[in-house]
Amino acid sequence: MSSERILDEFLGEQPKRMHKSQRSLAKIVREAYPIGVPAMIMKSSTDRLGNSAGYSFHLGTPDDILRRVASWLITEAGEEQRVLWKLIPLLWKRHGREDVALSALLLANLDSDSAGVDPWVVLASSINSTEPAEALLLSIEEVFRAGHKRPSDQLLKSWCEGRLVESHLALISAFAAINSDRKIGDDVVVQLVNVKVPDGDSLLGRIRDRVASGIPQS
Repeated sequence: MSSERILDEFLGEQPKRMHKSQRSLAKIVREAYPIGVPAMIMKSSTDRLGNSAGYSFHLGTPDDILRRVASWLITEAGEEQRVLWKLIPLLWKRHGREDVALSALLLANLDSDSAGVDPWVVLASSINSTEPAEALLLSIEEVFRAGHKRPSDQLLKSWCEGRLVESHLALISAFAAINSDRKIGDDVVVQLVNVKVPDGDSLLGRIRDRVASGIPQS
């Protein structure tokens, strides 16, 4: 039996009442992550990638499985997506690699207009005090891929003046925007150039240099 079919059967067995609680959904998706991941690969990924990358776990769940889980969550929620919006910060708090990736899919594809929220504001309020650049980039790229507008210059400025992790969020968001031919205000770039980057973090350092030059990545 294929992993997709096993996953569909598992999700189909879940009581409808579970969709009324973000904590219940968090437990369900955690049980769904290992489906289709060989035990040896899962343990290896957890040991080698989870701790070293700053995640609480990394099971190696394929992207197509995570997208299937996200689709199930959104379909079952229907027009009532309030619980899913509450699930996003809960997944960030638990902080598995799969949690971060699933939260990115939800953030990008939930109906933010109907909810009256800005996905970028939700993201900034959900992240922890420190985050790997890759975790931030997952959500940023997914939100852009879904066709959302970039963070406003005003929001980017407020992030630069907020927590250090928010200044990194601003830096990576601006980098992604520039790479997709979205112009960033010169006054914002001036602030971004002064964002503090951890010693030895060559990725954030390179991103800051790109933003400073305003040249999209080739």
